[in-house]
Amino acid sequence: MKVLGVDLGLARTGIAISDCNQVLASPFCVIKEKDSEALAQKVGQICADEGIQRVVVGLPKNMDGSEGASAQNARTFADMLSKITNLPIFMVDERGTTITATNFLNDVNVRGKKRKNVVDAVAATVILQNYLDSSDK
Repeated sequence: MKVLGVDLGLARTGIAISDCNQVLASPFCVIKEKDSEALAQKVGQICADEGIQRVVVGLPKNMDGSEGASAQNARTFADMLSKITNLPIFMVDERGTTITATNFLNDVNVRGKKRKNVVDAVAATVILQNYLDSSDK
């Protein structure tokens, strides 16, 4: 069963997909879309095209664990995506994932414009890999 991971952003949203055995997450793409309904449609199309059976959406909690406007936006998007795809949607705490993604890109010497183009997909990969590594699957 393939799982799709989403790192929701205001302008760019990172997408990652797992292998069929749910062992390894890999970056898939970055979608440049500001309209949440259009974004949900695009993600839904990826789910259909790639045979996705489950979706993981990053939940941007505050460092104290509370949820603010960004978390509510992620929950609203997840609800929209659920209605479009009829797939189970799981919310995963994404605190620190962008930092992890940035550190990884530093380690492999990806800088400047290239970094901007991939950091969201790498962050989605971190979110999805955290889910795959958890016992909550």
